[in-house]
Amino acid sequence: MALGSRQGCRWCGRAAMGQPRRRRVPVPAGCSARPYSQGSSASEAAGGAELLEVCWRRLFLRGGAGPLPWSAYLSGRHPGFGPLGAALRANLAAQWWDSALPVREQVFPVDAPLHGPPGALRDAQGLRLLHPETLREALQGYGQSPGGPALDEVLGATGLLRESLLPGVLAQYVSCLELVNKRLPCGLAQIGVCFHSVPESEHSVSGNEQHNKNLTRIGERTTSLLAWFSSPRTAGQWLDYWLRQRLQWWRKFAVGPSNFSSSDFQDEEGRRGFKLHYSFPWGTETIETLKNLGDTELLQLYPGERSKLLGRDGRKNVIPHVLSVNGNLDRGVLAYLFDSLQVLKLHPCLAPLKVALDVGKGPTTELRQVCQGLFNELTENGISVWPGYLETVHVSLEHLYTKYDEMSIPFMVLISDGTLENGVVQLRSRDTTMKEMMHISRLKDFLTKYVASAKNV
Repeated sequence: MALGSRQGCRWCGRAAMGQPRRRRVPVPAGCSARPYSQGSSASEAAGGAELLEVCWRRLFLRGGAGPLPWSAYLSGRHPGFGPLGAALRANLAAQWWDSALPVREQVFPVDAPLHGPPGALRDAQGLRLLHPETLREALQGYGQSPGGPALDEVLGATGLLRESLLPGVLAQYVSCLELVNKRLPCGLAQIGVCFHSVPESEHSVSGNEQHNKNLTRIGERTTSLLAWFSSPRTAGQWLDYWLRQRLQWWRKFAVGPSNFSSSDFQDEEGRRGFKLHYSFPWGTETIETLKNLGDTELLQLYPGERSKLLGRDGRKNVIPHVLSVNGNLDRGVLAYLFDSLQVLKLHPCLAPLKVALDVGKGPTTELRQVCQGLFNELTENGISVWPGYLETVHVSLEHLYTKYDEMSIPFMVLISDGTLENGVVQLRSRDTTMKEMMHISRLKDFLTKYVASAKNV
């Protein structure tokens, strides 16, 4: 529901709100306006303890009665992200797809199962899918009951949980080659969950978990993968290209771009690669790895089928080299939380919510009806909205500003009795703290253009 100028005139006669002006937001009692950047000791700031509490309190991160240590979120051994953290990760994934697919017309999205097939994996090492009752029967009968299922037999009949997207993606290489008429280069892309072993000592434990401290747990991470197939002749050039492209992409959304950096490495087989890092207060963590895998993985996956692997490099038919661009989007979320929430400024493309709707003084029922209409109009146009007007506990405007800044919402719209008179609302910017008056009929176009233009920032 948008109030036009004619609708606004039905309640004429009252004065409009004051003129926009910049003002410093006072700190509400018992709450720091920027608790993660001011008023804390050096040791607390270094470890991000207060930022961690804010991320948990504002539903970016989940925990029990309080947040878990950062190491738990970095290792993938945590209850998952909260609603705003999940939305942030979804936005980050959407931006990744936008960067991966349009770059080259020969990149295709693929999907692969979370686990590999049983049977051929009997001797393979990794995390397995196994029903507890089946394992119990196998252990009870192991070495005692010749007629019972042998442990090796049971393990051989189970599937492996994937620890990487690469095998599932490479299994679709031949199909991809047909799509591009066997012309190189080409690529396949996927985002999905992968699993890995995490020693319990890698993150803090407490309570009844102390006695299991030496156990190995299963962690998970949301992974992005671009597998780029190029001729051996140009593989090195493409690796350098993707390094520049990926580092530029991570820095695009950052308040402090210099915190994203790269380093080169060689694996035990002498294959060249790069790691992209983010500088957390406690040190650097890898968020993406680029490597030239050569043709080894393809030849192992398709034994005796070299002819199927041949792609065209000009007039030559060659077996391509595989460039793996493998990112950890969960760590990317944590990196942007550190980068952005310390100054209350997630990039508009990544911000889980674009606008908060709240009410000021005036008849509650009528103000909420206006908010509901505006909520519907904005969400129908793809603008994510926080319905603050549904709160029944009244708090000061200064407290609302702090709350929405901590949630990194770029704009707050305040509906008041002035809106009922003349259709004018107050629009506050998170980044400048400026407040301006705007007619409600202009909000949709303003916010839509803002979100669209933010992609080019």
